[in-house]
Amino acid sequence: MPEIELKRGPVEYRRIAGRDDLAPLVFLHEGLGCVAMWGRFPDALARASGRPALVYSRHGYGGSGPARTPRPVTYMREEATDVLPELLDRLGLERPVLVGHSDGASIALLHAGVRPVSALVLIAPHVFVEPETLAGIVAARAAYRDGPLAGRLAGFHDDPDTAFHSWADVWLSPAFRDWNIEDELHGVGAPVLLIQGERDQYGTVRQLHAVERGVAGPARLVEPAGCGHSPHLERPGETLEAVAGFLADEVTAARRPRTPAPTS
Repeated sequence: MPEIELKRGPVEYRRIAGRDDLAPLVFLHEGLGCVAMWGRFPDALARASGRPALVYSRHGYGGSGPARTPRPVTYMREEATDVLPELLDRLGLERPVLVGHSDGASIALLHAGVRPVSALVLIAPHVFVEPETLAGIVAARAAYRDGPLAGRLAGFHDDPDTAFHSWADVWLSPAFRDWNIEDELHGVGAPVLLIQGERDQYGTVRQLHAVERGVAGPARLVEPAGCGHSPHLERPGETLEAVAGFLADEVTAARRPRTPAPTS
């Protein structure tokens, strides 16, 4: 997999071909994710929408270079306002459609508040800390220590221990309990698609409602029934249909001629 050297070190990435006249998809993975852990979803969405796509692993994940540890409470903001802009500029990607999952969805929101994007697809976003999120991470920590999670992550990350603990330790730290980005959502004017599984073990629909209330642009909500934290993997067909339909509607809206203002 190719790498690009950024100020903080190399990141692995994968590009998918598509139409040059459509805004590219940029996939931002979850707190334990990487390029490979998206599965087939990026390719399927690129085909369905006709858009080119970029999938990459943040520092400390997959085969990318190491992250700076311990991670600060502000790590998502740093990704959104420092690392991601550098990556997009280096690859010549303008006004992308950001497709974010979990931590990646939060990073997408923070980025869209300071840089222009065409649209946001947010899967299980976090904008504040919920007890359900912390309980899910505590359960994940037990599964990593005593269950199969460590072995599973070892198949995707060069350094699974650091990938796991640098994520879990930040979220479970007392300093992170007051993390909240709701006040920054008003700067997001792009159309937003919000997707969260009905049985998400890391958050509730309150996150979606907070985003819907806070953003300046239009928002659409999708809640797959009986689905957990990863609708794109658990309900790939349903999720693909929802995202492709949303993107098609946005293309139609962008091409619709504006109604001339009435003259007096």
